[in-house]
Amino acid sequence: MGQVRIYGRHRVSFLERLVVGDIAALPPYHAVLSLLTNEQGGIIDDTIVTNMGDHINMVINACCRDKDMSHLQHYAEQARSKGEEVIVELQEQRGLVALQGPNAMKVLSKHVTEDLSMLYFMNARMMWVDGVECLVSRCGYTGEDGFEISVPNDSIQRIFDGLCDSSMVRPSGLGARDSLRLEAGLCLYGNDMDDRTTPVEASLSWTIAKSRRESGGFLGDKVILKQLKEGVERRRVGFLLQGAPARGHESILVDNQVIGQVTSGVFSPCLGKPIGMGYVEKKWAKSGTCIQVEIRQKQVSGELVKMPFVPNHYYKGN
Repeated sequence: MGQVRIYGRHRVSFLERLVVGDIAALPPYHAVLSLLTNEQGGIIDDTIVTNMGDHINMVINACCRDKDMSHLQHYAEQARSKGEEVIVELQEQRGLVALQGPNAMKVLSKHVTEDLSMLYFMNARMMWVDGVECLVSRCGYTGEDGFEISVPNDSIQRIFDGLCDSSMVRPSGLGARDSLRLEAGLCLYGNDMDDRTTPVEASLSWTIAKSRRESGGFLGDKVILKQLKEGVERRRVGFLLQGAPARGHESILVDNQVIGQVTSGVFSPCLGKPIGMGYVEKKWAKSGTCIQVEIRQKQVSGELVKMPFVPNHYYKGN
């Protein structure tokens, strides 16, 4: 993942021109999932934006880091040419360690002095983790409780090894993360959304703050706000299958008529059956619709269902 710091007197108004979230209303040390959009309303990237008081922190996808930074710097230069004070920096000296799962708080509590029961979902704090000053955010991309820990590069191995000393912790890679994020109904950039997909098509309208729906002011606002009022031709949906799992790019059919395409699929360990996401024509985008997915020249039966497939377990206090 890439970590970006934005500071300067006009940092909030600058970022609100580029994302769909209400950054001005974000309290200190609170975070929000938002979307960077282009002039056509397409999604450049999804990002976690945190108000750190005297600056803004963004976490962006590693695969999008170069294009995101080019985009941010381009508009920062425009802002500075108009007299605004904005500086955008890629924090190449920091890495990110994600600790996710039902025992995450119990494990991390042994490495910090702060009371983690007071750190709620989408909140962040600077704290010492095993003697290293880190930014600890209560978030993640798994649907489970957990933390993302921003660590100086020279201390990553130390923090990682310390957490893995617990019998409750197992190292895992992107394959495990991918099954969890799919069970949680979360999009993967490049699969389930891209710069030709709008937030409304991606069923991410909830990321567009109420104030932004009224005032606009972000790239692509005319396209996106029009879609909110008039609808779209296709929508992202979730589905269950009765056979082999889909992986992506397979056709979705109803009565042998192609109505859409799969964008992600996996065998769900929690449900014990294949799940997936894709885009279908709006008129078919209803839970309970019976579908077929063409996998290796065979039609596998399935059904559109509401997401998330597995209930989330975000920590919001007792």
